[in-house]
Amino acid sequence: MSDPASGTIRARGGCLCGGVRYEIHGPLRDVIACHCSQCRRTSGHFVAATQACSADLVLCESATLRWYRSSAEAERGFCARCGGNLFWRPAAEPGVTSIMAGTLDTPTGLKIRQHIFVADKSDYYEIGDTAH
Repeated sequence: MSDPASGTIRARGGCLCGGVRYEIHGPLRDVIACHCSQCRRTSGHFVAATQACSADLVLCESATLRWYRSSAEAERGFCARCGGNLFWRPAAEPGVTSIMAGTLDTPTGLKIRQHIFVADKSDYYEIGDTAH
């Protein structure tokens, strides 16, 4: 893990076209897989996301970053050029930002720790890991 005060980079990532690039200067939570209908519709499948303190998220390139208020509870950050699904921010917790795990440069050192909204998952796949 890194020390945000020292400027140490814990992780880097970005969208497909490079219009959005970011660094994380603090700890990342292990991944939570969300199977709710909003996550499925915004990503085309379930969403696998880590989370960091918003203050630890540094945008290096953000010209194409757009935010969409998907519900009263949250907004989603995406690239307006390539459509990359990047971030999720809860309105009730402005100090944290969820980061789509697939947008992180590898290696991440993360693992899936939990599946949520499993009752809402689609019918074409089964959850085969032990992180329930």
